[in-house]
Amino acid sequence: MIDEQLTNIFKALGHPIRRQILDFLKDGPRTTGELNNCFQDVTRFAVMKHLNLLEEASLILIRREGRTRLNFINVVPLQQMYDRWVSKYQASDVASILKLKQVAERRNEQMEQALKHDTFQIEQEVMIEADRQTVFTSLTKDINQWWAYRLFGQESILTLDPKVGGSFLEDAGNGEGAIWGTVTYVKAYEEIRLNGLLGMRGAVNSAYSFKLEEKVNSTLLKLSHTAAGLLDPNWKDMHSHGWEELLGSFLKEYVETGKLPEERQS
Repeated sequence: MIDEQLTNIFKALGHPIRRQILDFLKDGPRTTGELNNCFQDVTRFAVMKHLNLLEEASLILIRREGRTRLNFINVVPLQQMYDRWVSKYQASDVASILKLKQVAERRNEQMEQALKHDTFQIEQEVMIEADRQTVFTSLTKDINQWWAYRLFGQESILTLDPKVGGSFLEDAGNGEGAIWGTVTYVKAYEEIRLNGLLGMRGAVNSAYSFKLEEKVNSTLLKLSHTAAGLLDPNWKDMHSHGWEELLGSFLKEYVETGKLPEERQS
């Protein structure tokens, strides 16, 4: 993360209204009109100015549906800040205490919600300093190198066949394995879409896609992940954090430096 990016992020987080906007978007995307209605004492012009600063800092992503502007939170820059200054120094006992506090605070809410029919949508963007072909190859051919999550342990092998009907497969040997996804659309070096539960269970439909946009000396990777069905209340946060780590940390570092996840955590 370069200094200019950090400056924009700190500037964006420096105003309470912008922090409130991120709090609202944490629960799901909102239109600009909906966000404007959340601030009765603030003009629409001022809200738009705050949104523009958040967008400049890459803390929100914009998707347009007709004349409607949808605003999504993009937590990847915050994860990168965390990786740089916190995760390397955070003591395990402190992390355990914070986790216990979160569990206690959310226990009643989780008991009330249990499982319910719901949907979620995750939108994230990561800028990778490499050309589009290199990033696409890393996403597909080299996925075993950086995709750190496994169902059968680190000795299993991951493969992704980038063709329609191709499988994103984990092979544990001895006839054991799992399908992480099935390719439904592919355009070489530009986009690949898959259907797959990614750890979710039951009556759930889940689809995710990667779009690659060529930039000057870099590639903008856009993730979109939607799910619908009987969703556990924790699944959206779990997958959002998982994508941040996989794409914003593991894939980015693998492409830019060749560093593998186990090297990153050592």
